[in-house]
Amino acid sequence: MSIYTEYKQKLRTPEEAVKLVKSGDWVDYTTNLGFPPLLDAALAARRDELEDVKIRGNLIFGPIRTVECDPERKHFIYSSWHCSGYERALSDRGLCSYIPMLFRKNSWYYENFLDVDVAMMSVAPMDEHGYFNLSCAIGVARAILRKAKTVILEVNEHLPRILGGFDECIHISEVDCVVEGEHAPLPEFPVAPATAEDKAIASHLIPHIRDGATLQLGIGAMPNVVGAMLAESDVKDLGMHTELCGDAYLKLYEAGKLTNRRKKLLPGRGLTGIVFGSKALYDWVDDNPAIAAAPLSYVNDPKVIAKNDDLISVNNCIAADLYGQISSESSGLRQISGTGGQLDYVTAAQESKGGKSFICMTSSFVDKKGVRHSRIVPHFGGDIITTPRTQAFWVVTEFGAVNLAGASAWERAQRLISVAHPDFRDELIRAAKEQKIWR
Repeated sequence: MSIYTEYKQKLRTPEEAVKLVKSGDWVDYTTNLGFPPLLDAALAARRDELEDVKIRGNLIFGPIRTVECDPERKHFIYSSWHCSGYERALSDRGLCSYIPMLFRKNSWYYENFLDVDVAMMSVAPMDEHGYFNLSCAIGVARAILRKAKTVILEVNEHLPRILGGFDECIHISEVDCVVEGEHAPLPEFPVAPATAEDKAIASHLIPHIRDGATLQLGIGAMPNVVGAMLAESDVKDLGMHTELCGDAYLKLYEAGKLTNRRKKLLPGRGLTGIVFGSKALYDWVDDNPAIAAAPLSYVNDPKVIAKNDDLISVNNCIAADLYGQISSESSGLRQISGTGGQLDYVTAAQESKGGKSFICMTSSFVDKKGVRHSRIVPHFGGDIITTPRTQAFWVVTEFGAVNLAGASAWERAQRLISVAHPDFRDELIRAAKEQKIWR
């Protein structure tokens, strides 16, 4: 049987395909642009026929019809490995449950502990060899597909084909149903304009980045500011090894800074796991031999990452306490995002020759009532710890960068207070004295 005959035999409408889902099933939607909007809408239309269908996803930008149509969660129960802004809003409404995880272990969870009755995900169109490229979701998709009892693929005509090292494709012979349909252009994710504080934070980072460094830049405005400033700097021959490839890397490439020539691992190729950003970014990664995507079980493995010398890891956090504990995923008990790969890269930076990890935050924030609060606090009281104090490395605010590695409790307190907002330094010193961590 030819691959095209097999394709036609497996072709279904979204409504036909979702009939394979039964009450009580575990369904997986994978991540970001791998989300299957046509299948999700068709499954939502079956709401009153189903109960207790449990759906997993992460970094999905919405809308998720199965969630929106069932505010009492009688029919569909949605959980996320890492909350996007949309999923955070769902969490605030009690419609999304967070799954604690490390991204480098995402495949391990599926292989050893999780059931997947039906996997549904968007893929690039089938090639002449019968393979569907997993595109922007390569980092997490293949382990889900391998575990799934039923595989339903939604062909999205706009998805880029991203080359890989391994596990970037699935063959038509492994698929149960294929769904086609018209899709809107891929969503783009404009980054918020950089603030004066963002630029000041980035200015404290740039001196630490040397020629030939390999960069991991996380999500948000700060990594993009770092990328933009590096693009205008004298630094050259930078490399990419990152969980997420965003527009910061495209800016560096266009400026001639991102060459990957001096990387020890995969020289000449930038390595990533997931991709989302602008249309220009999607066009850049499409069928580009200079970009390789692979599962996050590989991309985020600290032993793999640390093969690159001078690894520079840049991530955001929400708050830090005077002990050096870092919270990057919750504000109090409110889930904001997730652990993601932060701890993977903090660990790797300590193993990389010349490596450094930077956790960034503005020193303070102003709430909806106009009250200013410090992001450096005496101690946490319910916030989820993302990076433990035992692995804390560089912490950066607009007032400077301090290294906590090897520092005693009183040294940590002194250093962190030195980069806190001036309005809060005196009360932080008083707290440090009460906590007996002040010299």
